[in-house]
Amino acid sequence: MLTKAKKTTQEYIKRLNYALDFIEKNLDADLSLEKISHKAHYSPYHFHRIFSTIIGENLNEYVTRKRIERIASILLLGTKDSIKNLSYKYGFNSESSFSRAFKKHYGIAPSKFKSEGQNKLSKIGIEPFKSEKYICDINNIKKWVEMNAQITLRTIKDIKLASIMHIAEFEKMGSMYQKLIEWGHKNDVLSTSDFQAITIYHDNPNVTQILRVRYSACVTVNKNIKAEGEIRPYILKGGNYAVGHFEINSKDFPKAWKSMLIWVIENGYQFRDADYFEEYLNDYKTHPEQKHIINIYIPVVQVSTKKNKAKISNCESTTEQNQTVFDYFQLINFMKDIKSFFDKKYGLDFKFGSIYKGSKDFSYFSLTTEALKRQKLKFVLIFNHKILNFRICLSGQNKSIRKKYWNLFKGSDWNTYRLAESIDNSLSIIDYLIVEKPNFNNMETLINQIETESFKFINEIRSILEQ
Repeated sequence: MLTKAKKTTQEYIKRLNYALDFIEKNLDADLSLEKISHKAHYSPYHFHRIFSTIIGENLNEYVTRKRIERIASILLLGTKDSIKNLSYKYGFNSESSFSRAFKKHYGIAPSKFKSEGQNKLSKIGIEPFKSEKYICDINNIKKWVEMNAQITLRTIKDIKLASIMHIAEFEKMGSMYQKLIEWGHKNDVLSTSDFQAITIYHDNPNVTQILRVRYSACVTVNKNIKAEGEIRPYILKGGNYAVGHFEINSKDFPKAWKSMLIWVIENGYQFRDADYFEEYLNDYKTHPEQKHIINIYIPVVQVSTKKNKAKISNCESTTEQNQTVFDYFQLINFMKDIKSFFDKKYGLDFKFGSIYKGSKDFSYFSLTTEALKRQKLKFVLIFNHKILNFRICLSGQNKSIRKKYWNLFKGSDWNTYRLAESIDNSLSIIDYLIVEKPNFNNMETLINQIETESFKFINEIRSILEQ
């Protein structure tokens, strides 16, 4: 029999879950103490005390953190929305107040996080997925996927679940499932023919400290249920998912998640705002090699890239009727071939960045030397997907560096290449049109042309910078 104190604690948790769910779904709406406490059926004063005691943060701190982390997730995935718009959308009074809060939380300005977030995560106090220690580069993870995963696209219907929410302490997950199953058998609500054990992740460990990651252990139920203590009903919304089937050791879970995220990006899908979850298909203790058989579900939306139907628009002139039409994946593959050639030939002298694929309209990669790196400068090779041309530019690590060198070139009588009109909205300091009408039917000739013109620009700029 439950003691009075335990019943009270369970009631707190049940009501708190309603509040946490409401916050999660309404980060871009009014989240006042009065409104949220009403959802939890408590007075504001009482709710505030309960929330702080159980969550370990007061309500304002929690809401602010969740909003910052939501924006950080958006910035990591890439967005055309400005930081200013995002800050207002998610309840900050001004861009400057958001920037201060963001920098306090992550130790880095949001503008810098937007361009360098992936590289900075390990340096700003946020513990990323531990898969980093297993992964040397993207190619390795792709090979791992080929050997260890079967990935398909699947449309699922809504799933009724009984769940227990927890924050961190992942070692307690086993006992949470045991409690759910015992409760389900006792109340005769477990699905028997299509039983599923599922873990839903409500936070992104790439932007949320691992000690604050919120997750729910869940089991499928065959009827509507009511909340009972820490056990509550949850509807996992249906939709389109990339589903990866794995048979892996315990240490490979982070690598499996990383591989799924890479697969989604590499195959031209966009992440959808819905639940990310794992489905467990066996008891690993009974497996001859102690392996877990799981499905990982990533909510996705397919990017519209209809082959040979919609011509690529030309923002400078009307597209010629006989122009060859390429889809996004072909364009990215062209860029991969070019980067691979440069890397093999100049890998000892230059350090190459990864190919940027955050926009359907263009892609690029950077190349720099140790000397340029000390000056915080880099060259960037840009492929415009809309106009179908290649440019190379001199750029800098940040706006102040770009402005410094832009002023130097502007104040000189040197005018061999085009100087950016203004540095305010340009990543380029100076740039050069390499190829205006590329012939993709002869990639060898095209790559040689890009190489010749690129290094004409690079060598001349280096000779000036290194004087």
